[in-house]
Amino acid sequence: MANTYTQIYIQIVFAVKGRQNLISKENREELHKFITGIITNRGQKLFAVFAMPDHIHILVSMSPNVCISDLVRDIKAGSSKFINDSKWVNGKFNWQEGFGAFSYSKSSVDNVVKYILNQEEHHKKKTFKDEYLGFLEKFEIEYDSKYLFEWIE
Repeated sequence: MANTYTQIYIQIVFAVKGRQNLISKENREELHKFITGIITNRGQKLFAVFAMPDHIHILVSMSPNVCISDLVRDIKAGSSKFINDSKWVNGKFNWQEGFGAFSYSKSSVDNVVKYILNQEEHHKKKTFKDEYLGFLEKFEIEYDSKYLFEWIE
């Protein structure tokens, strides 16, 4: 698209189906590399990715020619197939339906990257549920709790 200039930073968050702890530390780096490839092949720029055992955070700079839902669909489908083909889990691996997508300004990118890469430390103090609900409140997103992720209490 000639004469189109954008700067769109999106943090994407989604969870493992059933909020099971299925992403091991041993496989995390390989999953990060695979997801990096999906994002790069779609022509988007990855700033950070970090998979916790039961959810994942991704910060990307998006061009306007790719729909967020399409990118997330590709990441989820590709990474699910990769995990299943690699036989990392007993049974079938799937991501939960839905995702969160939160936009940031360029001035916030460094802080968001640090936040994403510090997930292990962060989750020693705060549950994923509290974190996710905090995002919805911070970004003033209206939601129906019956459509949120399944939560493990």
